[in-house]
Formats: sequence, structure tokens, C-alpha cells
Amino acid sequence: MNLSNRTVVIVGATSGIGRELARRFAAAGSTVAVGGRSPQALSELAEEGFGTFGIDVTDSVSVGSFRDAVLARYPELDTVVTMSGVMLLEDLRDPAHFDAAAATIDTNLLGTIRVIDAFTPHLLQRGAGTVITVTSGIAFLPFPPMPSYAASKAAVHAYSEALRAQLDGTGIGVVELVPPAVATAGQEKVNPHALPLDDYTTEVMHLLSQDPTPNEILVKGVLMHRWAERDGTYDNLVAQRSQALAMLPSRTH
Repeated sequence: MNLSNRTVVIVGATSGIGRELARRFAAAGSTVAVGGRSPQALSELAEEGFGTFGIDVTDSVSVGSFRDAVLARYPELDTVVTMSGVMLLEDLRDPAHFDAAAATIDTNLLGTIRVIDAFTPHLLQRGAGTVITVTSGIAFLPFPPMPSYAASKAAVHAYSEALRAQLDGTGIGVVELVPPAVATAGQEKVNPHALPLDDYTTEVMHLLSQDPTPNEILVKGVLMHRWAERDGTYDNLVAQRSQALAMLPSRTH
């Protein structure tokens, strides 16, 4: 992927990886628009020179209005990155977890689908472009305290595979970004092994610029998650990660 002349919209770019990717694409010479829910973060990004738009990916009307506003300002849009996501702890012994499960799936899976659906007709009309979805190492190696997060990200992986197959021959590429734990949004406090954000995004931009662009953007730090089943390490790693269930409020062991 030539990173120097794209017109990119990043949904979920008001913090963390999305915000840093917006800066990296802009630094490479691309035109970048960002979408998110935080008015303060959008204001800060506008001061940095980004086009900024409010969006709630759980609301179809909001997504449609966002698309119309973005395309009116950026008719040459060729790259759509959908990053919105929530990570919530859930105690599956307590039926009250369902609200967290519903919110997670509505944002992470259905939100991704809403954004892709909104822009697919435009990209098809152009006959060229890229959709970048965002999953997680947890899509391939579950983290038991966050069951619906893992399920939603596994679903986005499967959806990305199907989308790539259905768009084959249209000129639209589908790239899946698979982050490991990255030191952002408090991850560094609970996981001392979380990758520094700067290191992570540097490796991502290098992988994106390869020709051809890989279908999955796998930094070195996520390979153990991605290939755990193939490498025969899956059961042991899930058992290790299950020790984190002690963080659930109801667990005393």
C-alpha cells in the first residue's frame, strides 16, 4: 500500500492506536479524516489539522450522517479504517453480564459492519480502495475475563475473511489489523508486556507499506497469539491467561 497519497477515514481515532495511526498516515503524506464520540478529542485532532466528524457506531443514523459528511468533504476517499471497540470484563456466573456482552457486540462487531456497509457502495463505484478492520490477538487466543470481547474480535476476523472473498475482483482490498496488547487506554497498567504505542505503529506502517500488502497485519508481538493452535501452545496459553479470572470482583481465589 502506498501510504503517501491516500485519502483515509479512521473511525475510532480519538484515542490509542487509531489516533496514532491517523498521525502516521498524515505524516506519510496522506489526507486523513477521523471520527469518534469524544468532542474534546475531536477538537484536539482538528487543531492538528485533521478533518473531524462525530460518530456513534452503534447508531445506524449516526453512521449514515457521518458517511455523507465525510464523502461531501472527501469525495476521493479510498481507505476506510474501522477501529471502534470496547473491552469489558464479564463474570459469566452472573447473568447481569449480558448488558456488557450486548454493548461489546453492538460496538465491536455490528459497529464494524455498519461502517463497512456505509462506505462499500462508494468504494465499489471508485473501483479501488482498501478496508482495514481491526481485530486482536485475543480473537485467536481468548482472554477469559473478557469473553464477549474475544468473541466479537473472532467474529470480525471471520467477517473480514468473507468480505475479502466477496470483494475479490472489485479492486477493493481488505486488510485485518491484529494488535497484541498495546500500551494505551490503561493496558500498560495491567500488562507489563504491552507494546509501546510508538513501536507498534512503526511496525504496522512498515507492514502496510509492503507490496503486496499482507491480508493480516501481524507484528512480531502478536505471532504467539495468532499461531497458538498451529504451534501447539494454545491450551497452555489459555490456561495461563485464565489465571487473570482472579481480577473479577466475585472471585476470591
